[in-house]
Amino acid sequence: MLRAAGIGHGDEVIVPAYGNAEVAEAVVLVGAMPVFADIEQSTYCLDADAVAAAMTARTAAVIVVHRFGNQADVGRMRDVGQRHGVLVLEQGELDAPYDELAQRRAHAAYLSGRLSGVVTPDGGATHSYQQYVVRVPGNGRPDRDAFARAVRAKGVECRVPVKTPVHRMPQFRRDVALPETERAADETLALPVDASMSRRDLQRVVSACNALGGLLQPAF
Repeated sequence: MLRAAGIGHGDEVIVPAYGNAEVAEAVVLVGAMPVFADIEQSTYCLDADAVAAAMTARTAAVIVVHRFGNQADVGRMRDVGQRHGVLVLEQGELDAPYDELAQRRAHAAYLSGRLSGVVTPDGGATHSYQQYVVRVPGNGRPDRDAFARAVRAKGVECRVPVKTPVHRMPQFRRDVALPETERAADETLALPVDASMSRRDLQRVVSACNALGGLLQPAF
């Protein structure tokens, strides 16, 4: 997409730091410079205001990445792009078959209605729950990691969706303030929501998480 748009040496491309490095790597491969902007707290997708603040005279494009099944606010991002004369590109996520998507949404609704030890996703009609990502309250990464270990010990598979934001990786290190990106990397945990899960599997997730939630209190 970048090559087709004529983007290359001397250009800047605004990308999210919350996620894997492949988008920033693609920018580098065409000779351009990745510039990192912060994300929205609720969707984990690029924040339009943060993107506007990151614009410079060399900004040629913005790459919007839909994350975990959340849909970025592409309409608002395109408004920003039009005001600044900047191209807005999307990196989408593959849609699941309808039956699988409906089952994932049903499982997500079950978890969201019963989990009390974590902050559940905002959801919404367009969320496809490719990953069911919660936030663990408490003291950031130490509490999140301890929570994950305890949940795994109870037989529930879970994983940290983004361990290191891209702007903290050695090859892309930038001295830039991205508070929502940092907070998300420290607090998020992906719980299982596969379409193949049984009601008993879901109950096990709820039981494991709720038994631990009261042990973690927000730091003041």
